[in-house]
Amino acid sequence: MAIQISNLIKKYKDTLVLDHLNLTIKKGSIFGLLGPNGAGKTTLVSILNFLQPKDFGQIKILGYDLDFNEREIKSFSSLVPQSYAFYPTLSAYENLEFFGALYGLTGHVLQARIDYCLEMTSLEKYRDKKAETFSGGLKRRLNIAIGLLNSPKILYLDEPTVGIDPQSRSYILNVIKNINKTEGTTIVYTSHYMEEIEYLCDDIAILDQGKIVFHETKEVLNQKTNIAKIHLDDASIHEVNLQNDYDALVNLCCDIKQKALHVKNIELPNNNLENIFLSITKKDLRD
Repeated sequence: MAIQISNLIKKYKDTLVLDHLNLTIKKGSIFGLLGPNGAGKTTLVSILNFLQPKDFGQIKILGYDLDFNEREIKSFSSLVPQSYAFYPTLSAYENLEFFGALYGLTGHVLQARIDYCLEMTSLEKYRDKKAETFSGGLKRRLNIAIGLLNSPKILYLDEPTVGIDPQSRSYILNVIKNINKTEGTTIVYTSHYMEEIEYLCDDIAILDQGKIVFHETKEVLNQKTNIAKIHLDDASIHEVNLQNDYDALVNLCCDIKQKALHVKNIELPNNNLENIFLSITKKDLRD
């Protein structure tokens, strides 16, 4: 496992933000973390990146204990925050050079990582332009490029597509998939965009009121959300998984017709991730 969290507790004064949270994240996966406002997502990611202390519980990251191995964990982890984390008056190259130096990279190693990060995010032709002149999409890509400098084994992405156009969003999602595929990087991805989570993630969890209230692999989720049900007058129910096989539904309907059976109701799948999310967390506004 890449990350193992056991009985994690975090309080702010009298408010319990993380309530005996238990979670495992598989090595090499893209893990999607959903949750309404105030659910504890930011707090959890902050604790994993040493930005906030935990109150209780055990966390192991690639086998290293969070309480005793901060230096080791920081060396192979990277956080790309929702806010822009670069100097706007510096060029893309200068930003990468500066943050690479903070990681202790020098000489040919630093240059190689800068070139790689520019290429991976398609920023080569913008390398000498000041970041303050960038569009929202370019700024998001620079954020990610900086996050890749230390060749992270675990990469945390906090809402990396907020406020950008659909073309930039699509490109960034493909960049993330490519990082995971080519580098084997474990990615923890937080977002409010359900379609992004469904597209990207192998493993999906919903955090609400400080607890993991849903956790499934995408494979299992697809099986659950692609079931069509045909209810017959004799009270029998026939189920068909439509994930990759619409012919099965057609064949079943033909069989029912040939047998002169009477259909009472056909229940087509409408149990997508958004509906699951709303059914679990309810529809009340979270401020």
